[in-house]
This record gives sequence, structure tokens and C-alpha cells, in this order.
Amino acid sequence: MNEPVRYEIVIKGNASTRLLGALRDDFAIEATDDGTTRMTGAVRDVAHLHGVITHMTSLAIEIVSLARLEPGHLQPTHPPERQP
Repeated sequence: MNEPVRYEIVIKGNASTRLLGALRDDFAIEATDDGTTRMTGAVRDVAHLHGVITHMTSLAIEIVSLARLEPGHLQPTHPPERQP
């Protein structure tokens, strides 16, 4: 990755901004109607992405999906199948 790439990260549950406080500067965070939290934002490089994932797993946050967003699109390139 040379330029920042936008990603969508969906996590289980409606996470509080306090829980995700360290990520608020890099990601827009919204609770969804299906009981998940959707985060979208620019990831600078692979190390940044790894750091975000490590931060979440260290807090026992369950990642439902992780998807790269194409420039100009708000939806993932290949939306993952979501389990009900």
C-alpha cells in the first residue's frame, strides 16, 4: 500500500465510542440496526491495518467482516455474507 486505502470493518455489538476511542481519529463509527458497529476509514499501510486489528483483538472485540472499499464507493468491493 503506497497511498491510504479505505476499509470497512464491522464488529459484533454496538460498541461505545469509549471502547473504540483510540480509533475515532482514523474511522467513522456508526451503530447499525442489525446489532453491529460499522467503521469506515483510511488505512495508511499494512502496519496500520495490523495495529487496528491487534487493538481490537486485545479488547476481545469480535470482527464480523473486514473489506477494502474502492475509491468513490461507500460499499465493500465484495461484501461478505453476513450471518443472521
